[in-house]
Amino acid sequence: MAHVTVIPIMLITSFFQCKTLFSTSLASEQQDVGDAPELRNTMWISKHEPGVILSWNNNLTKEEIEKYTVKYILSYKFFNTTHENEERLQKKKKRINLNLHSGFNAKVKTQLFSKETDDVIKESGWTEFTYKAPPVYIQNFSCIIYNISFFNCTWYIKAEAPEDIQIFFSYRHIGKDFDCQQYIKNARKKNIGCHMKEIYFQPSRKINLNITVRDMKNNSRLSYYKIFTPQTIEKLNPPINISVSLENRSIQIHWKPPPTIGSASSKCFLYEVKITDLKIVNVTGEKYEYPFHKPARKCAAQVRVKKEKCIRNKIWSEWSEPVFIDHEKTVDVMLLSLTLFCLLIFLGGLLILACRRYQCLEVITMPVPHPSDNIKSWLVADNTTRYWNQMSMQREMYSDATVGIPEENGDENIQQKCLKEPGLEDL
Repeated sequence: MAHVTVIPIMLITSFFQCKTLFSTSLASEQQDVGDAPELRNTMWISKHEPGVILSWNNNLTKEEIEKYTVKYILSYKFFNTTHENEERLQKKKKRINLNLHSGFNAKVKTQLFSKETDDVIKESGWTEFTYKAPPVYIQNFSCIIYNISFFNCTWYIKAEAPEDIQIFFSYRHIGKDFDCQQYIKNARKKNIGCHMKEIYFQPSRKINLNITVRDMKNNSRLSYYKIFTPQTIEKLNPPINISVSLENRSIQIHWKPPPTIGSASSKCFLYEVKITDLKIVNVTGEKYEYPFHKPARKCAAQVRVKKEKCIRNKIWSEWSEPVFIDHEKTVDVMLLSLTLFCLLIFLGGLLILACRRYQCLEVITMPVPHPSDNIKSWLVADNTTRYWNQMSMQREMYSDATVGIPEENGDENIQQKCLKEPGLEDL
C-alpha cells in the first residue's frame, strides 16, 4: 500500500519540477528578448518587369536568427481597389505584378517563434510603404479567347491621357513574340483593341501581354504588362447536340460539351439549364431531367457552359438556341392512344358477347362436310364426256388438213398421224 501511494506522489513532484524548469526557461527567453532592442523593419522597391520587387530588412541579430524561427506577415492593396492581399512569408522579399495598377500600399510585420513550441516570442509593429507607379493611361483592359483560335483584347484610354499618345499591343507565348494582327480604332484613330485569328495556345503555358503607350511627340514610351492563363480567359461556344424530349411525365434534356483548348473531360464543365418559366439550375453532367404536373403549351430549353472544376473560369458561353417541345400536343397524342386502346377493348368485348348470344362462333367453326358418292360419280362422268368430245374435234381437224394428199398414201399417212397423237395410240 505504501508503494502504491509513493509512486503517484513522485510523479506529481516530477511534473511540477518539469513545469517549473520550462517556465523558468521560457521566462528567461522572454527576458532575453525583452532586453533586446525593439524590432524595426525597413522597406524598399526594385523594378523587375512586368512588376516590382518589394524587399525589407530588420534589426535582428545573428544570435536571434539562429535561436528563433523568423516569419513575416505582408499585406498590400492596389490603388482604387478594396481587396487586400495578405501572405505569410519566410523570405524578405515579394514580387508584385502591377497589372496596369498605378501603385499600391504595403505593410510588413516581423515575428519571432520558439522552435520548441511555435509560440510567438516577440513581434514588431507594422512598417508601411507606398509605391507610386508611372502614370497609367489605359483602363478596363480585358482579353478573351473564343472559337478555339480567335483572340481579342480591348481597353479604354483615360481622359487625362496626352493627345499625342498611341497604344501598341503584343504578347509572348511558348517562347515566341507576336504582334497585333489587326487594331480596333476609335473615332480619334486611337488603338483601343486588337483582334487576332488562327492563334493556337498551349493551355498550361501563360500568355505575357505587353501594352506599350508611346508618346509620338516626345518619342517616349511606357510599357504595362499583364499575364493570363489561356483557359481562364476562354469563352466556350454553347453546348452542342441539344435534344429535348418528354418521357414519363418529365422533361429530359441531353447535350454534348463544345470544343475547348484545354481538357475536354466531362468533369471540367459546369452547365446552366434554363427552361421556360422555371428557375435557372446548375448541372455538372450532360443531361437534366425535370418532372412536371401541369405543363404549359410550349416549353423552350436552353443551355450554356463554362469551365469550373479543372480550372476556374468566370466567362459563361452564350445561351444555346432554344429547343422547343409542345407539351399539349404530346399529351393529346398520349390521351388519344389510350382512348383508342380502351375503345378497341370495348368493341372486342361486345363482339364476343354478340357471337355467344347468336351462336356465331359455332357457325364459323363448323367443319366442312365431305362430298357424297353421287357428286364424285357426276364429276367422273362429266370429265369422260368432255374428253371424248375433245378427241372428236381433233379428228375433224386432222381430216381437213390431209385433203389433196395422194390416195395411195393418204390412208397410211392419216393413220400414222393419228397414231402419233397423244392418247390415240391407246385406243
